[in-house]
Amino acid sequence: MLARHHDPIAAIATAPGRGAVGMVRVSGKDLSAVITAVCNKALQPRMATYLAFLDAAGGVIDKGLAIYFPAPHSYTGEDVLELQAHGGPVVLQLLLARCLQALPALRVAQPGEFTERAFLNDKIDLAQAEAIADLIDASTETAARSAARSMSGAFSNAVNALLAQLIHLRMLVEATLDFPEEDIDFLQKADAQGQLNRLQATLASVMGKAQQGSILREGIKVVIAGQPNAGKSSLLNALAGAELAIVTPIAGTTRDKVSQLIQIDGVPLHVVDTAGLREAQDEVEKIGVERAWAEIQSADAVLFLHDLTQQAATDYLAADARIQASLALRLPAKTPIIDVWNKSDAAPPPGSAGVVISAKTGHGLQNLRELLLRTVGWQSAPEGLFMARERHVRSLGKVHAQLAKAADQLKASNPALDLLAEDLRQAQLFLSEITGQFTPDDLLGEIFSKFCIGK
Repeated sequence: MLARHHDPIAAIATAPGRGAVGMVRVSGKDLSAVITAVCNKALQPRMATYLAFLDAAGGVIDKGLAIYFPAPHSYTGEDVLELQAHGGPVVLQLLLARCLQALPALRVAQPGEFTERAFLNDKIDLAQAEAIADLIDASTETAARSAARSMSGAFSNAVNALLAQLIHLRMLVEATLDFPEEDIDFLQKADAQGQLNRLQATLASVMGKAQQGSILREGIKVVIAGQPNAGKSSLLNALAGAELAIVTPIAGTTRDKVSQLIQIDGVPLHVVDTAGLREAQDEVEKIGVERAWAEIQSADAVLFLHDLTQQAATDYLAADARIQASLALRLPAKTPIIDVWNKSDAAPPPGSAGVVISAKTGHGLQNLRELLLRTVGWQSAPEGLFMARERHVRSLGKVHAQLAKAADQLKASNPALDLLAEDLRQAQLFLSEITGQFTPDDLLGEIFSKFCIGK
């Protein structure tokens, strides 16, 4: 471990601001000096003790609960002291300063450093550590429950089961290489092909759940695009169930993006209303249109809104066609574009219309919500869904590619067993990255730096 990982650390572990209760957390190898100085008495392990927290002169900073968790039976695996006081920011700062004064080696913890130590001390693996942050950041109930499953080890258990199968297959291949007198018949008798097929099938199942978990964590960015007065702001308001964007009959009312986080079936959606796409009439509107295109290009899905009341207007249809062509040129091929025909309350839909809605009355909105989820790859939440991150999905994708190469080798009439062994070894490394068995220090730093201080 790096030298800083041996330092005792302390931090305010509750959110900034005023509250009923606040907590200062301390972790290190020997906290007896802090306990004596602040609590002025010995503490029974894992028992809450009500007492006065003292300053350097023996005065009372506050009264509250002190709980001592001796190593290794603590969150970090080190000695941990938690001081629960009244939740005023000044009180907590005084309490933190007293702890730092009592133990000169003690320093203020960096973001995520308590959880990082839990990982380094084998209290949790990396996927579980990330799930802790995901649980704190969860924006929907479904996301929170999935993060809790990952925190309790559901995702890690699935990865470890894959690792066990992979290691067993590697053992067979390595044994064949170590004993040249054993030829490919040895692998055939051991059903190496069947083992690899089962491994790939299990991997596909885990990948499916991880992709769903990644959608739950990251959410989906949906941008509403179209000509002025197509009803983009009305659609945002209807989806959000609140009057977020100004709606008027005046073309160009929306000059800048308006964003709102909503949820559909527990999936977070970042819905963005943009300025109407047209040849701008003034400098401010030009900037709004440029920003609209920037949002569109970063979208996970685009709702291209058409105005049913303008379907007889040749100029309007020509402008829609130009926008459609621009979308095709500017967007990645994988970004779905959903054509939505709005104002069904005022005009009949064309025969070829796809999604027909009325943002004013709510007609067709549920169909649109369901189509959005299907388009971005969301399925109804499977039983036991766990939270996952984009890096997990990427690692599983690399494992999938390595196993595909291994399968090609195994199917060959004269397989190169050394290449097969290397493919399986690489697959194991990529899989181990998820739980942190083989993880670069710079990746660890990036992951834990995004945690809150005190966690």
